[in-house]
Amino acid sequence: MNNKGISIALFSAKGGVGKTITTLNLAGIYETLGKKVLIIDFDLSGGGISTALNVPNGKSIYHFAYDYNNNQYQEFKNYVTKYDQYIDVLPSPKDPRQAMKIDPKYVEIILDKAVFNYDVVLIDTTHDLTDFNILTLDLVDQILFLVTNDPLDLKNMRSLIAVFKDTNMENYKVILNESIYPFKNYFGIYDIKNIIKANIDYVLSKDFYIKNIDNFVMSGKIITLDKKASNIFSKDYTTLMGICTDIFKEGEKHEDA
Repeated sequence: MNNKGISIALFSAKGGVGKTITTLNLAGIYETLGKKVLIIDFDLSGGGISTALNVPNGKSIYHFAYDYNNNQYQEFKNYVTKYDQYIDVLPSPKDPRQAMKIDPKYVEIILDKAVFNYDVVLIDTTHDLTDFNILTLDLVDQILFLVTNDPLDLKNMRSLIAVFKDTNMENYKVILNESIYPFKNYFGIYDIKNIIKANIDYVLSKDFYIKNIDNFVMSGKIITLDKKASNIFSKDYTTLMGICTDIFKEGEKHEDA
């Protein structure tokens, strides 16, 4: 493709909030919209994208960085692994020792090549404000913050959003993921907004709690590509569709401007 695609990073103030599953679900929605998608796993030392999708062990971000550094770089397509007709994956290294050898400078190089090869680039991250993640958040078109109805998570998110406001970064949306702790009901939406000092742009409801999520993971399936699941969880499917279309429309407006 000749046009520049849209880059989206999923980030949070703590682990265990559903970033990886949400990344996969967004990829599934974009596939239904006919978009070519690349999922980048920037959780370098513990990423689970390739494992969740049963993507075979192949080249990873480490191989890209190694080849690029040693003047052995090939075409970008040689470093990604195909999941299906629309979705490719650039996995994190399988060996944590390789992760430590990847310089943050490769974030910009990878993203620059990715957005000119795909309509949408989805990036799964860790929840730490490392140099690697900070550079990623600086470079992407859109950031999706995931937060849960958990007191510690909300307090951490308040601090994180304060940092973004202090640096005048406004290219983010907040997703409240109620499906992670469906049996915890500490705060209402109004209270959560007051705690984090920011708006809640989207809500994944408690109804999106999937008891048999392990079955999807073991079979390498994406929930939003399952026709039965999309009917059962129609409300949250619509929410995910709204997230995807809203971001794409904003990206198109930015390009026109």
